[in-house]
Amino acid sequence: MRMSESEGPGEMDLRPLSARSVVLSLLLGTHPPELPVRDLLRAVEPLGVAGSTLRAALSRMVAAGDLRSTDAVYRLSDRLLERQRRQDIAVHPETRPWDGDWEMTVVTATGRGPAERAELRGRLTALRLAELREGVWLRPANLLRPRPNELGAVARHFTTRPEESARQLAWNLWPLESWAKTAEALLARIDATADPPADRFTVLAAVVRHLLADPVLPPELLPADWPGPALRAEYTTRRRELIAAVLGNPT
Repeated sequence: MRMSESEGPGEMDLRPLSARSVVLSLLLGTHPPELPVRDLLRAVEPLGVAGSTLRAALSRMVAAGDLRSTDAVYRLSDRLLERQRRQDIAVHPETRPWDGDWEMTVVTATGRGPAERAELRGRLTALRLAELREGVWLRPANLLRPRPNELGAVARHFTTRPEESARQLAWNLWPLESWAKTAEALLARIDATADPPADRFTVLAAVVRHLLADPVLPPELLPADWPGPALRAEYTTRRRELIAAVLGNPT
């Protein structure tokens, strides 16, 4: 997963949070992902979201199938529960010792339209695979995560060992130095605890997006002082503190 064209090395993808984004950020970071409307109202006030704006956003999100509501308690829909699961995995990926094997996925389906091809690319990228050439995707076999069953209808999966240097191949497939520079910039910014809550939520959202682009490679394939683990640890601590603060709970 490569960074967007607009995000260069060391640049942070900071996007202002809408009322919908604030609600999702709160619920995606809460386990179980549900909050009474009174807690949501209290939480969004320091983030600059008015109560009327929040209620309108909640109504739209229920209508769109993003949220479910029972007795003034809002919870994530099944679809967004899957997003929370992916986000949790992005922050805390499961790995195993690497023995030198690589995963290889070869797309075998033909005759797909642009939308179907884009959807498949998104699924493969979400699995932290990188495209070696059109239809051929790779990564070191050190990552534990389920594969969507529907991929079996459009692709075949293999285990392989490239003859070329594994480290060089990894550096060709992923922009590791650029990712590390942006991660270091985010680490510096996330430590700015004096920022107002809205800015801190914006930075945390940018950290999640960046962690989704971390290939989670074996340590021996990474540059020295890789900032991935530090960014994950700092994010976990700062998010817990921020959500506790806006919800009025002790950390």
